[in-house]
Amino acid sequence: MTALTVAACSGGSDAGTDKASGPVTVKVWAWYPSFQPVVDLFNSTHTDIKIEWTNAGAGQDEYTKLQTALKAGKGAPDVVMLEFQELPTYQLTKHLVDMGKYGANDLKGSYVDWAWKQVSNGDKVYAIPVDSGPMAMLYREDLFSKYDLTIPKTWDEYKVQAEKLKAATAGKSFMTDFGANDGGFLTGLSWQAGAKPYTYDTANPAEIGVSVNDAPTKQVMSYWEGMVGSGLADTKAYGTTDFYNGLGSGKYVTYLAAGWGPGYLQSVAKTTAGKWRAAPLPQWTAGANAQGDWGGSSFAVTDQSKNPEAATTVAKEIFGANNAEAWKIGIDQAYLFPTATPVLESDAFLKKKYDFFGGQTVNDVFVPAYKAIAPFSWSPFNSYNFNQITTGLNQAIEKKTSWTAALDTAQANITQYATQQGFKVK
Repeated sequence: MTALTVAACSGGSDAGTDKASGPVTVKVWAWYPSFQPVVDLFNSTHTDIKIEWTNAGAGQDEYTKLQTALKAGKGAPDVVMLEFQELPTYQLTKHLVDMGKYGANDLKGSYVDWAWKQVSNGDKVYAIPVDSGPMAMLYREDLFSKYDLTIPKTWDEYKVQAEKLKAATAGKSFMTDFGANDGGFLTGLSWQAGAKPYTYDTANPAEIGVSVNDAPTKQVMSYWEGMVGSGLADTKAYGTTDFYNGLGSGKYVTYLAAGWGPGYLQSVAKTTAGKWRAAPLPQWTAGANAQGDWGGSSFAVTDQSKNPEAATTVAKEIFGANNAEAWKIGIDQAYLFPTATPVLESDAFLKKKYDFFGGQTVNDVFVPAYKAIAPFSWSPFNSYNFNQITTGLNQAIEKKTSWTAALDTAQANITQYATQQGFKVK
């Protein structure tokens, strides 16, 4: 089905609410960790709305079910958790309600510019930001001390420290692991370098610019090709046992992480408690403050909701900018990195000490990074894009061929795909 045909489609209305007496029921799909207490909190503080929550699966598992329900015209929830990179897909198919009609624009001042632009277009608001993933460098302080390594401020310095580490450990330890299987990680690093792989505006959905092999992205991938080729960085797939073991054993002395990384690291490398610290992501230019994001999600209202106003209330308030109690659960139990500035700037978050990081207030590192992130556009077929890039890079790693050539191949394939889907590629 072409993009133009899809854009004209819109589902029916079957997954909404019962207008009988009593509270309005709003069905929510989400996979946030420790989400039940947040739902219970909302239900206990609202008499007119009741959330009915379902974990329909994480990531693509949920999206597959959602796409099926939207296509069928029934079975979709009122409110759904969507990652930032997936929003253009559902905006294109006109299955997301414009929450601007129900007061969502009033929240704009509670979010930094780049985060709000992820979910809106002018006065139209298609989702409410919840969490994000500004990037930083987590490092083993004990091993930095043991091997006389210094905290790098630039990527050139990072490579120098990696060479020192290799010499000191006879190549048994790596500066980090480069997980080329994770499109979000790859995008975050390129984002920091100033990459703009896609130019896409939902106000003009028939056109898209594709530049996945632009100069900043090639700069990043050339750098990491050199790091991997020199034995300074490992290439275990993220989310695997080998990766977890590397974090826990000291095989990797840094972890280039997102804002949710501290909690993730704490769960997969428990034996290293107290040994890690956080530092800003190295820069490409000394003294610069360029940042990238890895991850982030939101709540959107689907066009199958029979009560979009109540659904918008849920999307706005369940992890609301001033909902300190919900965010205490989200931060302490789910390790979410909030997008709302009132939460980010609260003492409870900024001054929160993490025992796993030796009592460091790691959010002092991540919050400034979040605020410095530049705007970024996604495409409406992100799953295909990620697949092309990760597949190409992993093949290049395996065959020891050019990483930048792999980007050129991805550029050609994605451009062809976009054209086949009915887009005018600029």
